[in-house]
Amino acid sequence: MKSSSRRKFIAMAATLGTGAAVSAMPSAEPEKKQLVHHVFFWLKNPDSVQDRDKLVEGLRTLAQIPTIKKLHIGVLASTEKRDVVDTSWQVSELMFFDDLAGQATYQTHPAHLAFVEKYSHLWARVVVYDALGV
Repeated sequence: MKSSSRRKFIAMAATLGTGAAVSAMPSAEPEKKQLVHHVFFWLKNPDSVQDRDKLVEGLRTLAQIPTIKKLHIGVLASTEKRDVVDTSWQVSELMFFDDLAGQATYQTHPAHLAFVEKYSHLWARVVVYDALGV
């Protein structure tokens, strides 16, 4: 390879490498500050796998609500026992909304109202934590 061709090749490779590095960098646009809706359920029959599974089935029906951007349904994990870990609940749901309006739409959506009507007999207590990203 001639010297001038080699220099052109090296310059081109450096330019392409810099372009790839720049495109991999985080965008300057601020991250969207979503609203997180985290709900914990205590079952009336905390040892009933059938009741737990029935509640999980009901929670899955909420995924059809269009303002829910992400839905995570969970049960208690067998993690290390520590004083700061609350292991008294049986089922949780974690939802992400783009904004307060999306969460308000969820609260009055027919699927949410039907869920409460059909499955509320399963739980003894519910605690909700809503947090807006900062």
